[in-house]
Amino acid sequence: MSVFRFLDQFRVSGTARMTGTHRFSAIGVAAATGAATLALGLAPAGAEQAAPSAEPKPAPAPVSLPVEPAAQAEDIAAGQGGLRAQFSGSYQQAQADAREAAAEEERKAGKAEREAAADRSHDRGGWGDGGNWGERDRGALERAYERERREAASYPDNLDGWIRQALAIMEREGIPGTYEGIHRNIMRESSGDPRAVNDWDVNARNGIPSKGLLQVIQPTFDAYHVEGTKYDLYDPVANIVAACNYAADRYGSMDNVDSAY
Repeated sequence: MSVFRFLDQFRVSGTARMTGTHRFSAIGVAAATGAATLALGLAPAGAEQAAPSAEPKPAPAPVSLPVEPAAQAEDIAAGQGGLRAQFSGSYQQAQADAREAAAEEERKAGKAEREAAADRSHDRGGWGDGGNWGERDRGALERAYERERREAASYPDNLDGWIRQALAIMEREGIPGTYEGIHRNIMRESSGDPRAVNDWDVNARNGIPSKGLLQVIQPTFDAYHVEGTKYDLYDPVANIVAACNYAADRYGSMDNVDSAY
C-alpha cells in the first residue's frame, strides 16, 4: 500500500486533521511499507533462498573382500610347486655339471699318469722293446686304465654317450673330430647300430666285412686301435675312436668324410 493511499483513507473517514502522534505513526507505517516494497522489488523473481554450502565428503575407501581359505591354499600350493620345479631343475643341472667336471678331472689325471709312465718306459726301452718295467710302472698303467673304465660308467649306454666318451678319449690322444662329424657319418654308415655288418661290398667278398658303428674292417681296426679302449671291433667306443684315428690319418678328420671311406 502506497503512502498516498494511506493518507487518502484518513481523509475519506472524515478526519480533517491528524494529531502529531497520528502523523508520526502514519509516516512510520508508510516508511516501513515502502521499505518492504523496495526490498521485494530488488529481489529477483522466483529466487529461492540458497542452501548453505556443505564441505565435500571424502569418497569411502574400497573394501577388500576376504579371500576364501580354499582359494588362498591353492595359490600357495601353486607358488610352492613352481619353486619346487625350479629348484629341482637347477639341482639336477648342478649334479650333471659336477659329474662332468669329475669325469674331466679323472681324464686329466689318467692322461698325466700315462704320459709319465710312457716317458719312463721310453727311457728304459718299454715293453716289447727289451725293456724291463718295474711294478711301479705297471701299476701306474693299471690305475690309468681303471680310471678309463670308471669314466665309461659315467656316460649313458647309447649313441650319445658312446660319441661323447669317444670324444673324451680322442681329445686325450690328440685325435681331431667333432660330435657333428662323427654322428653324421655313423648315421650314414650304420644308422646307429653297433652290430651292423656289411655283407655285400668288396670287403665282404674279400672276407673282411665292415662292422660296427662306422663300418671298420678288421685290418684297419688293428692298425688304428687306441690303447685304453676295448680290443673289440663291435665295441661302440673302440670302433668310433679307431675309425676317427684312421680318418685323421687319411683325410685330416672324420669331419672331412662325407661318403664311404
